Amino acid sequence: MNQPDLSSLISRYFSQPDRTLEVEAGATLLEQHERNERLYYVLDGELEGYVSDRGEETAKVFSAGAGAFIGVHSFFSGIWLASSTVIAKTRATLAWIDRNIPAVDEETFGPLTAQFTPVIVNELSRRQWRATQEALAKEKALRKLAMAEQMTTLGQLAAGIAHELNNAIGVVSSKSERLEGVIVTLLEELHPEASQFFDHGLLYGQKCTSSEARVRAREYEKRYGLDKATAKDLARALPCEMLSKHWLTNPQQAVKYWKMGRDLHDLRMASKHTVGIVRSVKQLGRADIDAQELVDINESINRAVSLLHSELRRVSVRINPGELPRFQGSQTELVQVWVNIIKNACDAMQATPSPLIEIKTRKNRNRLLVTITNNGPEIEANTRRRIFDPNFTTKKGGLSFGLGLGLSIARRIVSGYGGTIAVKSDEQQTIFRIKLPIED
Repeated sequence: MNQPDLSSLISRYFSQPDRTLEVEAGATLLEQHERNERLYYVLDGELEGYVSDRGEETAKVFSAGAGAFIGVHSFFSGIWLASSTVIAKTRATLAWIDRNIPAVDEETFGPLTAQFTPVIVNELSRRQWRATQEALAKEKALRKLAMAEQMTTLGQLAAGIAHELNNAIGVVSSKSERLEGVIVTLLEELHPEASQFFDHGLLYGQKCTSSEARVRAREYEKRYGLDKATAKDLARALPCEMLSKHWLTNPQQAVKYWKMGRDLHDLRMASKHTVGIVRSVKQLGRADIDAQELVDINESINRAVSLLHSELRRVSVRINPGELPRFQGSQTELVQVWVNIIKNACDAMQATPSPLIEIKTRKNRNRLLVTITNNGPEIEANTRRRIFDPNFTTKKGGLSFGLGLGLSIARRIVSGYGGTIAVKSDEQQTIFRIKLPIED
C-alpha cells in the first residue's frame, strides 16, 4: 500500500469548489466542546485557536495560516467534539471534508485514516512542541515569580538595615570630622613640624598598590640607606616623588603622622562610600538609576582601588586606562560595581601564589568597555550561571547575610544604565566584562 504525498492528498480531497468556505474576520469557525464533523484545510487567511477553562480563563494555543489543518483531533479521534475555539483573525478561505467523505483510491492508498497518517503525525508533533514551549514558559514564569518574592524580601530587609546603617554612619562621619579638627589643632599647637605629614596623608591618602610600593621601597633603600620597613612606609606615602629633606630628617615620625592623616582620609572616603552602599541596597529591587553627574570612569576605578588598599596588600594591580568620554551616572554606584568585583577577586585569590588583577578600559563605538581580570582559580560552570543571583554565595562566613548581595547589586546598577556584565573563567584567568552605553 502506497502512501500519497501531502500535495497529492490535498489535491484529492481539498480541491472541490463546492467544499470551500469563506470566513469573515472575527467569525467563529469552531466552538470548544461543540460538535465538529469536518476537517478543514486553510487555503488563505489566518485563524487562531483558544482554550478556556470552564469559561473562567482563556488562552491562545495556536495560529493557523495557509497550509494548516484545523479539526484534526476531533475528526480522527472519532469523538467529533472540537478541542478548542477557532476564530478567524483575518478573512479566510478554507476547504473541508466531512465524516461521510469516501476514501479516494482506497485500493491503492488504503482507508482514509491511513492516507491522512502524515497529517495526524504532524499534528501530534506540533502539539508536543507546543506543550514543550508551554512547560518552558511556565518554568521561566515560576523563576521570575520566585525572584520577585526574593527581591521583595530583600527590599524589606534592606529598608531596615539601611535605617540602622544611616544612623551609624552619621555618627561615624560627624565624629571623624570632629576628630580631624581636634588632631589638626593639637598638631599645630604641639608639633607644628608634623602638620605637613599629617596634611599630606589627609589630603591624598595612599594611592599606590602594594606592588608599586615594593618597587619604590627598594629604590629608597638603596638611595637613602633606609631600613626596609621605613622605606616601604615612605614609598606608600610618596610613591611617585623624590624624598625631600623634611621627610628624611626623622622618617619614622614623618610616617607616623602621615599614617594618622591617611587613616582619617580613608575613614572619610569609607563613610561616603557607605552612604552610597546603603542607598544602593535600598534600591536593590529598582530597575532604573538616577543619572545626575558626569563621571570619569577611570577615576571611579582609582577610587575603588583606593578604598580596597587593605584588601590589595598582597595583590598586584595593573590599571591600563583608555581615553574615555565622561559617563552620565552616579559615581558612588559605579565605584560600588568595581569594589564588589575587585573584592570578590581578592577573596578568590587567597590561595593564589602571585595574585594579580588587571583592569583595562576603552571606548568601542558607542560603548565603554571595562574588563577586570584576575589569575585566581576557575569559576565552575554551575557557579558562573548563578553568580549574579541575589541569594547565591560561595562564602560560608563573614558579613554577607547569606545572600551574595555584591555581584547582584553590581548587575542591577549596570543593567540600570542599559549595560551588561558577563563573566568568563578558565584555569588561567577569570574575566569580568562590563559594557556601558554612551550617547554620541
